Amino acid sequence: MEARVSSSLGLPSPKPHEISISTTLSDFPSLLTHFPPFASTTSAKWPRPSPKPQALKTLPLLDRALIGAAAGGLAGAFTYVCLLPLDTIKTKMQTKGAAQIYKNALDAVVKTFQSSGLLGFYSGVSAVIVGSTASSAVYFGTCEFGKSFLAKLENFPAVLIPPAAGAMGNVVSSAIMVPKELITQRMQAGAKGRSWQVLVEILQNDGVMGLYAGYSATLLRNLPAGVLSYSSFEYLKAAVLQKTEKNHLEPVQSVLCGALAGAISASLTTPLDVVKTRLMTQVRGEGVGKVAAVMYDGVSETVKQILKEEGWVGLTRGMGPRVLHSACFSALGYFAFETARLGILQEYLRRKELSERETQVSVSTA
Repeated sequence: MEARVSSSLGLPSPKPHEISISTTLSDFPSLLTHFPPFASTTSAKWPRPSPKPQALKTLPLLDRALIGAAAGGLAGAFTYVCLLPLDTIKTKMQTKGAAQIYKNALDAVVKTFQSSGLLGFYSGVSAVIVGSTASSAVYFGTCEFGKSFLAKLENFPAVLIPPAAGAMGNVVSSAIMVPKELITQRMQAGAKGRSWQVLVEILQNDGVMGLYAGYSATLLRNLPAGVLSYSSFEYLKAAVLQKTEKNHLEPVQSVLCGALAGAISASLTTPLDVVKTRLMTQVRGEGVGKVAAVMYDGVSETVKQILKEEGWVGLTRGMGPRVLHSACFSALGYFAFETARLGILQEYLRRKELSERETQVSVSTA
């Protein structure tokens, strides 16, 4: 039973017969140039399933983590940039005083376009690209490492590996994600200047620790959200693979599984996201105008203030855009991750085979 569950979740067997791989990833970055969507050739196609379906399970821990990190970085940057407009509207809807400014999400879209044009939906995009690439790489790399490591523990239940790996990835990646989200949301809430100027202002006013305003709320949100999203996708993926008797998801299946997992996670964690947004968008003085002028002291005080002023409805602000954003984000993200990982793995195996052939030729001619 354990072996079947592990196999369906894409994990090594509880007692795997490891295959020794001598090839290192010293030239790992160059693998990305051969990944079809990013290759220079115009005849690039989406990668097809590897002829060695169990190859990923037999890789060393570090190699699997690095492949996951590279695929996650590419997928994260692509997904965050595509969905930044939705995230901008969500942030505007959740900011203090938004109920008096915007009637609904559509009104927020119209007023944002009227005041700033199309660029108003991409405030803080440079911080998003840098931060999302790093945080997504760390997140997926840690998740892949965690899955492989936990699968080797004979007494650890296979069914608990996805949520445990998702929690590990969120704890580690949040250290990078929080400063990125802080800068982005300050700009979305109305802070003037470019991303680096907002960064300098935060450092001048609050020091390095100012970059981690709302860290506890972010972790409080990301842990359950990450566990729900990642484990839901893994379980849905396992069910689909068991049904289709294949070793990989088709693109449409990745999109549907990711969208459902994202919607489940977002709908249940919106109150935590509202609290996190309120903590992140508050500033000293009038840096972002009167919208976010009220100061909050910690998570519990923020919850009390929201309930006092807006009632329980205040904790559901922006749920519609958030669920839509999360469903689209997870659909695009998991599709991009699965596709990128498959392409990078194929190139890795191709180079490994070439290296082995060259070694055999050199030995036979010696």
